[in-house]
Amino acid sequence: MNPFTYYIKLFKRFPLVRILTWVVGIAFIFLITALIGKNVHKKPVISFISPAVGSPGDILVIEGENFGDLRDSAYVEIAGSRITSSGYLSWSSDKIRLVLPSNVQDGLLIVATDAGRSEPVFFANENGIPVAVRSDPQTTLPVIASITPDKAQVGETIIITGNNFGTARGTSKIFFTANREDAASSDNASQNSDVQFISANENDWDYELWSDTEIHVHVPDGADSGNIYVETERGQSALQKITVNFPMGKKNYSTRRTYVVQITADVSNNAPHQDASITLYMPRPPVSSIQPVADLNEYFPEPLIKDDPCNIIHQKPLSHIVNNKQRFSQNFVISVYSVDSNIKPSSIKRYTNTKSVLYSAYTTPDNCVLSGDSAVLALRDAILGGERNPYKAAKAFYDYIIDNYKITESIRSGKVSVLDLIRRKTGDAYDAAILYTALCRSAGIPALPVSGVLAESDSNTRNHWWTEIYFEGYGWFPVDVSLGAGLKWKPFSAGEALEKYEGDMRSFYFGNLDSQHIAFSRGYREIRPSLLNSKIVQRPRTYAMQSIWEEASDQTSSYSSLWNNPTITGIY
Repeated sequence: MNPFTYYIKLFKRFPLVRILTWVVGIAFIFLITALIGKNVHKKPVISFISPAVGSPGDILVIEGENFGDLRDSAYVEIAGSRITSSGYLSWSSDKIRLVLPSNVQDGLLIVATDAGRSEPVFFANENGIPVAVRSDPQTTLPVIASITPDKAQVGETIIITGNNFGTARGTSKIFFTANREDAASSDNASQNSDVQFISANENDWDYELWSDTEIHVHVPDGADSGNIYVETERGQSALQKITVNFPMGKKNYSTRRTYVVQITADVSNNAPHQDASITLYMPRPPVSSIQPVADLNEYFPEPLIKDDPCNIIHQKPLSHIVNNKQRFSQNFVISVYSVDSNIKPSSIKRYTNTKSVLYSAYTTPDNCVLSGDSAVLALRDAILGGERNPYKAAKAFYDYIIDNYKITESIRSGKVSVLDLIRRKTGDAYDAAILYTALCRSAGIPALPVSGVLAESDSNTRNHWWTEIYFEGYGWFPVDVSLGAGLKWKPFSAGEALEKYEGDMRSFYFGNLDSQHIAFSRGYREIRPSLLNSKIVQRPRTYAMQSIWEEASDQTSSYSSLWNNPTITGIY
């Protein structure tokens, strides 16, 4: 008799066997159900996304595991916004395909199911991140046929015609001979390019139109008469001549100093097993005519994004921080010139091109420069009366702040406002720079605040703020109200560009600047949170002006961070 037949006889004859059979069967069913449930309810895991940098309308592929065979109530979220149902092309347990929506932003991407949210990965909008554009079929070098007009002043539009410029600008640039004392005399555009040439500036909206055969571009601040060329991913054009006129005065750039500057942030994870990540937005120094070189030299660890124009972006799960502590650092090589304005005040007239992007952007209030506040407008009217000339108005604001307010060395902290300076008659360098910028904007003078550090004679740095204002036909004009008011600091020497002014700080710092001002931001940068309900860290009154410095996901329970002031590790 086989075992199965014997078991059947026992099952029919004895009730106890029948009860035990049902108990074992039910237990087996529960075990199988639990195992299946455990497998089904694992949190989703993202292995990679393609492309990591994309544009609205692109198809995004997300690969990983535990997404579920059907989407049901699951979803994909990018920068805090969920993809709508119509955006999904396919959904399986290990692959999701979707179409990027028109309003897609830079930020963290997650997959969410009933089992929970995946660890985030970073997605970047191609329109906001400089990436290589697709190559045109042509492989020939750009060719300049003509430049019209061949004589222009700073800010004026010139038209470059020719061939092979590319159907879109992408990373291509126009270079002009630089107005610098140490500019090389060589006609070879590949030699000493950081000294001899200066490119048109995206932050000044110098590029108006770009096509394969025609380019409209403004003569950038800091350009001089001499050579001009077009540079694309295929190479450089031959040099062409252009004359730059200076009817309102020609700035003198001299005494170049090159610094190696390190910025660091230390993060400590106080809960080793927390399921959370942190994103750091470490400021990238801007490039301008005064500061033509700001190169990222070294960094640790590898950044998530190092090509963003304003920040080096790090992201790391807190649970991956070794020994619960991590230092994020990067070194920059930064070259700075001193500037002597040589301006002709009588030549500065009222603005005619008030519809330009630059004029509109830098005369409009923002979250940093409260130029529309009633207290600012009342002070403007009290200072100016009927004065409308931009140079005279800018000088009147400068003189008023120096004559009526006390600038302290200590930096105010806590919930304080720049507008306190109007009422209290005392404030710090930040208050003075931002109020001066606001007064200029309220009077229709394009102005931006600059944040950075002063490199002092002992190689230490101190956080500092100043202003740049824009005169039509002349370019940017630096103003440091605090140093003009006599704020104490440690310059390398009393001479340099100050010799012309016989040590008169007040006269010098209206229009002139030494080469010890290292900028980390020009203007205020509003950074959008990349996650919904994320924990944001702001750092007011420091060496860069931006709305977010670090961002932690909402699962974060406990961590700490210490942002260190920039340090100088070399001067050349």
